[in-house]
Amino acid sequence: MSSFTKKTVKDSDVAGKRVLVRVDFNVPLDGGAVTDDTRIRAALPTIRYLIDHHARVILCSHLGRPKSSADTQYSLRPACRALARLLGRNVTFVDGDVATDCHEAAQRMVDGELIMIENLRFHPGEKANDLEFARQLADLAELYVNDAFGTAHRAHASTAGVAQHLPAVSGLLLAREIEMLTDMLTNPVRPFIAILGGSKVSEKLGVISRLIQICDAVLIGGGMAFTFLAAKGIEVGGSLVEPNLVADCEAMLAAAADNGCDILLPIDFVVAAEMSNDADATIVGREEIPPDQKGLDIGPATEEYFAGTIAQAKTVFWNGPMGVFELTPFQSGTKAIAEAVARNNRAVTVVGGGDSVAALKKFNLESGITFVSTGGGASICLLEGAALPGLDALDVLPGRDK
Repeated sequence: MSSFTKKTVKDSDVAGKRVLVRVDFNVPLDGGAVTDDTRIRAALPTIRYLIDHHARVILCSHLGRPKSSADTQYSLRPACRALARLLGRNVTFVDGDVATDCHEAAQRMVDGELIMIENLRFHPGEKANDLEFARQLADLAELYVNDAFGTAHRAHASTAGVAQHLPAVSGLLLAREIEMLTDMLTNPVRPFIAILGGSKVSEKLGVISRLIQICDAVLIGGGMAFTFLAAKGIEVGGSLVEPNLVADCEAMLAAAADNGCDILLPIDFVVAAEMSNDADATIVGREEIPPDQKGLDIGPATEEYFAGTIAQAKTVFWNGPMGVFELTPFQSGTKAIAEAVARNNRAVTVVGGGDSVAALKKFNLESGITFVSTGGGASICLLEGAALPGLDALDVLPGRDK
């Protein structure tokens, strides 16, 4: 039996119905062109299912953080054009007022037609989960589909509010995301290891606490490793440390030991006085970082140490880079971890988080991963056990718990 307990588009009769689909087309743009269409491609199975079953599809999404509708650089028009190219068919773009312009366009639709409305965040009611704006969105359609896992942790008008006014079901991507992450947490093939990176412990305190209860080992790199090293009494030079979280890291190290989970920390680093492509970078042991230098990547000994553990795993979850991989002097550690995860073809490998996914793309390793999640913040919330309002708002399958 599937671990997913919500209704999906496949549980609904969509023929001839206007269907409002919340997608995550928050894609990078350059000069009005989409530079990475991964999130658009991820939504294609749901969109094609609805078209093939003669639905009238109304797509909505946010893009970036516009302050108002005057921020035209955040228009969804480029995403609309990219979707049309991928589908090989017309997608009508509709801007203007949701209650009038978009409503009139939705009423004129025929079976199998696709329209996309303008950036939801051009409307102040979106982030505020305004009741009236949610009702205006709901008035566009007869069924609501959430296929935007990347925004499922937000209680916005298009993710939570609209579901109070329409039958609300999951798209195929959202269902797949939840299934993969839930199964990884509840029924992992062991050994189960997690690799966590990024700059700050404060951003992943909850997920680390949860994973040390479940995993056989947690490998910690990136800037957050230094707060853990400080908790072990190790001087880390000018590296990033969150002093107010040293005690929390001490407690997590103790809890991991009690749970039989190994926390593996870097044993060497690439250090420099500054973050730049021209930095004078050197490799030092973790107890030898000079006061005027900071660790900006894991070193080669740590790469080998971590890769050996990854090779033994049967389930791997990776979230967060090992260093400032955008800069050439500090990309080796993240590349080595990405290669180690992709190389382990005996394991179920799950990668979540924007930076980790960006690293896979940078090093052309996506094809070696079992599942690449589209949601960074949402996947972290799910791993922590926090609520996902966009998921909770959906209709439950008969006889299943939430």
